[in-house]
Amino acid sequence: MSALCTAIPSSATVDPTCTEIIVVRHGETAWNTDGRIQGHIDVELNEAGREQAAVVADRLSREFKVSVVYSSDLKRASETAEKIAASCGVVEVIKDPDLRERHLGDLQGLIFREAAKVSTVAYQAFLSHRTSQDIPGGGESLDKLYQRCTSSLQKIAVKHRGERVVVVTHGGVIRALYQRVCPNGKSGGKVLNTSINIFHISDGDHWTIKTWGDASHLNETGYLKSGFGGDKASG
Repeated sequence: MSALCTAIPSSATVDPTCTEIIVVRHGETAWNTDGRIQGHIDVELNEAGREQAAVVADRLSREFKVSVVYSSDLKRASETAEKIAASCGVVEVIKDPDLRERHLGDLQGLIFREAAKVSTVAYQAFLSHRTSQDIPGGGESLDKLYQRCTSSLQKIAVKHRGERVVVVTHGGVIRALYQRVCPNGKSGGKVLNTSINIFHISDGDHWTIKTWGDASHLNETGYLKSGFGGDKASG
């Protein structure tokens, strides 16, 4: 059963009946700054994104004891995850394709502001309020995205009960995870690059949110508001 979105007091240790999962959006890419839709296209971090990844990695290493790091297998996420793992003393990043961004079909590679004219049918499918609506060109419905990424996080939670885990993924995925906790709430707003979102998943499939959208570590970098995506567009 889903829980209400309430803050949970911080603790140095994790309840043995619970898994604490720190979900981080990847760092910035050149396509983010261009407003270009990424989806499953494998885009690397730009220099700003690498700096963001280093900053969030340093923060996590200072504030948390992390057992394991998971990541989407797309480069922008896995590069961010490698930085975090190195800083936190974790030997290996476990890559999971189910943590990939939503596949946006024919919209992938397009500038978002031009998508309506360039690929009208796909754009209309993207705007549809029907969560079962696929996007032409092999794109996923919101239902399919929700199913694969929430199932992935649930499996991670069961495997690592009593541990603190970092998961590096994408804006669309993080929004779907938010909907898992708050199905009748608001959208959660924009998901910034390298923002920290902490979920607790306990026995009985009980999900809560401890921290949402914390990007305070980016205040000193000048990149706090530069990320594109993570809301309606691909990140």
